[in-house]
Amino acid sequence: MVAINTAPQGRQRRSGGRFASWPIWLMAVLLLVFFAAIMLRTDAEFSPLVDGWLGLLAMVLPVFVSVRALHRTRFRQRELVFAAAAVTSWAAGNIYFVLAAGFNVPLPYPSLADIGFLAFCPLMMAALVVLVGRKAREMAWPVALDGALGSVAAAAVLAVLLNPILGPVADRPASLATAVAVAYPLCDLLLVAAFVGVGASQGRSAGARWILLVLGLMTFAATDVTYALLELTDLYVVGTPLDMGWAIGLAFIAWWIDGSARSDRTRAVPALAIPAQAVPALATATALGVLILASEVEIPPLAVALASLTLVLAAVPLVFRQRIRLADMHRQAMTDELTGLPNRRALYAEVPARLAADQHRHSALLLLDLDKFKEVNDSLGHDVGDGLLRVVAGRLSEQLGEADLLTRLGGDEFAIHLAGCDVGKAESVAAKLRAALIEPFTLAGITLQASASIGIALYPEQGQDLTLLLRKADMAMYRAKSTRGGHHVYRDGDSHGDERLRTLAELRTALHEDQLLLHYQPKIDLSTGTVRGVEALVRWDHPVRGLLYPDAFLALVEEAGLMPAMTQIVFEKALDQAAIWQEQGRTLSVAVNLSASSLVDAELPDRIGDMVTVRGLVPSVLVLEITEDFLMADRDRAHAILTRLRAIGVRIAVDDFGTGYSSLAYLRDLPIDELKLDKSFVMPMADDPRATALVASTIDLAHSLGLRMVAEGVENSAAYADLAGYGCDAAQGFFMSRPVPAAELDAWLAKREPDATLIQPVAFP
Repeated sequence: MVAINTAPQGRQRRSGGRFASWPIWLMAVLLLVFFAAIMLRTDAEFSPLVDGWLGLLAMVLPVFVSVRALHRTRFRQRELVFAAAAVTSWAAGNIYFVLAAGFNVPLPYPSLADIGFLAFCPLMMAALVVLVGRKAREMAWPVALDGALGSVAAAAVLAVLLNPILGPVADRPASLATAVAVAYPLCDLLLVAAFVGVGASQGRSAGARWILLVLGLMTFAATDVTYALLELTDLYVVGTPLDMGWAIGLAFIAWWIDGSARSDRTRAVPALAIPAQAVPALATATALGVLILASEVEIPPLAVALASLTLVLAAVPLVFRQRIRLADMHRQAMTDELTGLPNRRALYAEVPARLAADQHRHSALLLLDLDKFKEVNDSLGHDVGDGLLRVVAGRLSEQLGEADLLTRLGGDEFAIHLAGCDVGKAESVAAKLRAALIEPFTLAGITLQASASIGIALYPEQGQDLTLLLRKADMAMYRAKSTRGGHHVYRDGDSHGDERLRTLAELRTALHEDQLLLHYQPKIDLSTGTVRGVEALVRWDHPVRGLLYPDAFLALVEEAGLMPAMTQIVFEKALDQAAIWQEQGRTLSVAVNLSASSLVDAELPDRIGDMVTVRGLVPSVLVLEITEDFLMADRDRAHAILTRLRAIGVRIAVDDFGTGYSSLAYLRDLPIDELKLDKSFVMPMADDPRATALVASTIDLAHSLGLRMVAEGVENSAAYADLAGYGCDAAQGFFMSRPVPAAELDAWLAKREPDATLIQPVAFP
């Protein structure tokens, strides 16, 4: 299910919408203090305060921010793990270097500090590989070319800028020190070029958080280049403003890690819109600039080669425009627009080929459906529902391997094909997927907690083709929903799924062909013995199976999203009958049960008001019976909707009072007229003094709050007499009458009160 917690909504919205958390602000303040201390110092010698403590803190805080972000994600996002390891590695090397300088310990070159510095590059590249691997399936040809153009063009520029460093270093004799000296600028070139390229391939918009990462790496590269130039001329001194460059670079990267860790818990950070041709145009201009410069001055052959390659890549779309366009159209046709996952068409295209390739291996098809997702759309809006689906898609992707196929079939339904998978592994993956969704996250300032039901069908035991596997996985999924077991592996006994599908089709027919009817159970005024109202209860007059009671079909109506249509039919029939009774001189209130899904409809009060007015009825003739579960789950929404209903004159009753999560607070705060004491309290009264005492005290509680009390489940004269003696206002049950069709109720009323015209109208407060 999707649990919604709106109590701390305001606080969550404020925190969820922030782009920077408090450690980021602390890190920014420390950098300002560090910079001010460096600028205000009077000499360039090592300072224990500035270069020591402030320098160490400037390195430690980004590590703290990164580790804190990883803890928030439970180490699920591997790219953030690698990036945090890179930050920690570089910070450790720098701390070692600063402590050695503070204690006047001479360091060889290379030293242990260089291990930390050099490890930064492969760790950040590993983060890049994870990012690219995750997006590779979604990336269109034009987008991939943009990435390649950006990467090669950036490498060409960096090759020109690094020539003053690489030239002198290359002339040195081959040694470990020379290799380390060459490794630093080459790592900078590789990292910046790669991340600029991937940034250019982020579709047609680059998220602001990605810009943070590129800024951090660019700052690192610029600082490294400046440091290398100063070191070549023996001009570098510890404690100059240059040292700020590395601290700022680490801060930007830590900020990116922190923001990315919060991205599935908050609203998305606004994207920076990039025109479609911006990357190719900028890369082409950069390459031409490098080649023009090469005609005037001597630059490295590597830079010329990279610039030439950039122009070649820029020309590829012109040469293969039609083929690329067709490939892009094919990719879009196979991709779900909302989540970026493969869609239903892709599932039908890929799975048969995967099954054919695995004829001698076992595999599994999983069908995942979010529980009660419709309530999110109805209560919070489709934009929040879409955000939930995107986050769910991301969490599911993180739990699957590269050989697994995850697709979105539509709505809140996902299909997963697991290659080389037996039943044990399939159940293990299903449990892992459900666990990943249980962790709460925040969307639009509201805390959500999703759960899912998963059906599993095995290949080849339970089907040789995708159609049969999907059908059996669907049956298994609905068995998981009905048993609330989380996941279920299809078994031969699950063929009831066919019956469910038939029943669902017959239900849709019933709604269109007027097969629903209402039975009415009278409510007796215990002080006068007169009938003041009835409760309308829906029945299905099935053409083959006969009369069906609600427990045979209401759950399916709710699952299939048919409850709004059924509720409308019930309202119309109940109010039509109330109008008929009014014409006959009987003024009977009609109570209608409402599900939680109906009460999230913002247009419900207006629609009810129109239906009552059209039939010439006073609104107080209608009583809406609502369960405690809805009132307690979403107090704010309940108050808003019930207040609007009361404003038009409709009366509100709490059904099955005492069986839900009771709280005296909602009795005080919500506009309620009537409590209906559940039969589980009434029926034991004859044999249980404690039950009797509880009923009596509940009646007194209702009256003290100005509420009417109606008792359900009255099945004998003793209970009837006791309730009347305790001051209960009304009762209904088999002792007086079972729910019956309107015609039978009319006959019952005529027999009970021969002169029906003498019945007085109900006086509602």
